Amino acid sequence: MRLALALGAAILGFASVPAGAEPVGDRVIGALSHRLFPLLDAIGTEPGGVERLKAKPGVAVMLATRAERRAACADDLGCITQAMVWTPSETATLATAVPAGTAYADDGSAAQAKREIEGINVVLRTFGLGQVPRYPQIDGAGPIDPIEVRARLQAADWLSRTPRAGSAQALDTSVDFALALLDVSDRTDAIGFDPLMGGLNAAATRRARSLDWTRWRYSAMIVTGVGPETPDAALSPFGKYHIRLAADRFARGDIAVIILTGGRAHPRGTRFTEAEQMRAALIERYGVPADAIVVEPYARHTTTNLRNATRLLAALGAPLDKDAVIVCNPGQSETIASAAFAQRNLAELGYVPGQVGRRLSPTELEFRPSPLSLRIDPRDPLDP
Repeated sequence: MRLALALGAAILGFASVPAGAEPVGDRVIGALSHRLFPLLDAIGTEPGGVERLKAKPGVAVMLATRAERRAACADDLGCITQAMVWTPSETATLATAVPAGTAYADDGSAAQAKREIEGINVVLRTFGLGQVPRYPQIDGAGPIDPIEVRARLQAADWLSRTPRAGSAQALDTSVDFALALLDVSDRTDAIGFDPLMGGLNAAATRRARSLDWTRWRYSAMIVTGVGPETPDAALSPFGKYHIRLAADRFARGDIAVIILTGGRAHPRGTRFTEAEQMRAALIERYGVPADAIVVEPYARHTTTNLRNATRLLAALGAPLDKDAVIVCNPGQSETIASAAFAQRNLAELGYVPGQVGRRLSPTELEFRPSPLSLRIDPRDPLDP
């Protein structure tokens, strides 16, 4: 009876759409949903997808329990946010019920579902509950006025219960609550350069189609970002050193493309994207052709520099069984080559994005990409 009342309260609390009208689509939230939560997004957009999943054993009862927990919070926004966090048992129930083949993750739909739900939890805890992230100087919401915190939570709650076309809201409002939290916090970084192979990368993408990758000793030079620490600096001191290294190394003629990797990380909330600024400097200062440069504008840490560079190589059609070269300052290069960095990858990504090979110089390392990097992982919602 209590479960039925909770479901009824959840339905009554959900903003309605007039009879005969269809919910509107939100292009920003829709794109963010597709990027961060592709499996849940597919369930929401597929006709009957939510209903079929709810019919699986244990799912309806689990969702009703979650609705009851949410309803018990009344208008307490902190309680509402906490109530939307998925427990391990709730996650397992949903992941087990997801039909095989819903997502194309190499380790299966259940594993992908668990990662996406964990991603929802990360957003709720970091941007809703104020949990300190792993790298507090870079990630998370940072210091916010309490009035602004309340405004964001209230808007996220309202948005999560206002119908959106193609949404998984009918499954559980936590999906749209998490997406709305990122939106109202102005942290839609994950879709800031979509489509990634267009825009600044269009010329290099066209050139890659005609490349004979066997002609090159290395498929790519991966140039890692080192963001500035001051808000008005477009390119950090180390960044300027990195592009000099890159221009010099590229002039030797044995590398097919340059991958510049680095997002909007330093300082928190900066308007500058590291990869974009490095690209402009390589073209303007050193005359490197635009069609030889690919930007990876999302990575916020060295771990995801290498993971995301591998994804770009795959998108360009480059063979992943061919070495690339990592170019960066000596300190960062030593870090990348260390056993501690391999362990950091395992802790943060769940795998090592590639094998670090020979040291060619104090600033150059060979790198063999791993196909494991192609997994979608929304646990870092600004750099999935």
